[in-house]
Amino acid sequence: MFLLRDDISDIARIITSGGIICYPTDTIWGIGCDATNEAAIERVGQLKGRPSENGYVMLVSDIDMLKRYATRVHPRLETLLSFHKRPLTVIYDHNTGLPDAVKAPDGSVAIRVVQDEFCQELIRLIDRPLISTSANLHGEPYPATFGAISSAVLIGVDYVVKHRQDDRRPGEPSSIAKLDRHLELEFVRE
Repeated sequence: MFLLRDDISDIARIITSGGIICYPTDTIWGIGCDATNEAAIERVGQLKGRPSENGYVMLVSDIDMLKRYATRVHPRLETLLSFHKRPLTVIYDHNTGLPDAVKAPDGSVAIRVVQDEFCQELIRLIDRPLISTSANLHGEPYPATFGAISSAVLIGVDYVVKHRQDDRRPGEPSSIAKLDRHLELEFVRE
C-alpha cells in the first residue's frame, strides 16, 4: 500500500504550497502540480522545456470533481466514464475555474477521471485537479517505467513519489477523445 512508503499528507502539502512532484498515474509516470496554481504550472513547463501554448491533461478524483470544472458533462459521457476500464482522457469545450495555462489554444481542457487509488486519494486531499504531463523533457519519449525517467526531471521536482517505483510493467498514455456534434466519441489519440 502506498501509505507505507509515502506520507500522502506531506505530498498534498507540497502541492498545495505550489510544489511540483513526479508521480505514478493510472497510465505513465507524470510531473504534476495543483492545476489551479499558475506559478506551479509555469514551473512544470519550464522543467519540461514545453511550449506554454500547449494545454495540459488534468486528473480529477471522481465524476463529482469533474463536474466542478467541466460545466457540460453529457449523461452519455458520464455513464461511459463510470464503466470504462481503460484510462480515458476527455476534452471538454466548456469549463470553469481553471487558469488559461492549462487550456488548449481553443479554450478546451483535457480531463481524466483517474483510476489509480494513490492519485484518487492525493487529489481528494488537495481538493483540486492535478496536472499530469509525462515525466520527460519536451521532445523526448515518455517514460514507460520509473527507471526511464531522466535525472533532470527527478532533480527538478520538489518530491519524487516512492509508490510504484519498483513496478516494471510498462505504462502507456491514455486514449484522448471528445464528444462530436452527433454525441459520438471522436478519438484524438488511441
